[in-house]
Amino acid sequence: MVKKTNRNNARLRRHSRIRSKISGTKTMPRFNVFRSNKAMYVQLIDDTTGTTLISSSSKELKINNNNIETCKKIGEDVAQKAQKAGITEVVFDRGGYIYHGKVKAVAEAAREAGLKF
Repeated sequence: MVKKTNRNNARLRRHSRIRSKISGTKTMPRFNVFRSNKAMYVQLIDDTTGTTLISSSSKELKINNNNIETCKKIGEDVAQKAQKAGITEVVFDRGGYIYHGKVKAVAEAAREAGLKF
């Protein structure tokens, strides 16, 4: 009998492969994206100390929709907070998700708002 692979376990394996190659610092943090069925979360993480520098989510912005327009607002919010903190460059971590749809919308909105990655 063929076992069906768990999609989240496959994503976590992809994410661990990505994380083995990238790391964030205080001057160039890791732009981490996590999406659930109900919300989208973005964090800027300094991996040398293991701290979250900046975060934003649809719950923080009090938006109940989880669509592409919401993701664009989250990307812009993170970019504005990062610029206030003096961060201009980040390393993008797609979290094992395909660079398509909501993940792409967050990344492009952050780029348009001034972050470089």
